[in-house]
Amino acid sequence: MLTGAELLSKVKDLGDVSKSDIVRACGYVSTKKDGGERLNFTAFYEALLDAKGVNLSGGGAGVGKGGRKLSYTAKVQGNGNLLVGKAYTAMLNLEPGAEFDIKLGKKAIRLIPVGGSDEDEE
Repeated sequence: MLTGAELLSKVKDLGDVSKSDIVRACGYVSTKKDGGERLNFTAFYEALLDAKGVNLSGGGAGVGKGGRKLSYTAKVQGNGNLLVGKAYTAMLNLEPGAEFDIKLGKKAIRLIPVGGSDEDEE
């Protein structure tokens, strides 16, 4: 996926083509489970705005999508899963596929990055 000056240059070079073709040419494409193609317009437009120097994040730490404040609490879902939301993983710069060891304490659950030590904090 192109970013920054490369992205701006590519968009300018493509000229008058469809939005889908621009997104595809800039590499903002992923594969669906059925093998089909998904164009990632949101990621493309966010990268384009970033390349143009427009910052929409507001820089407010602890504020997720829609302006809600992070509560730092989690609730077990009906299916038994415990969900850690995107805002939290983004704050920690975690990427999809990151793996963790789960350490159970008397009153706590600790997630330790695979290969990290139990002593590592921040």
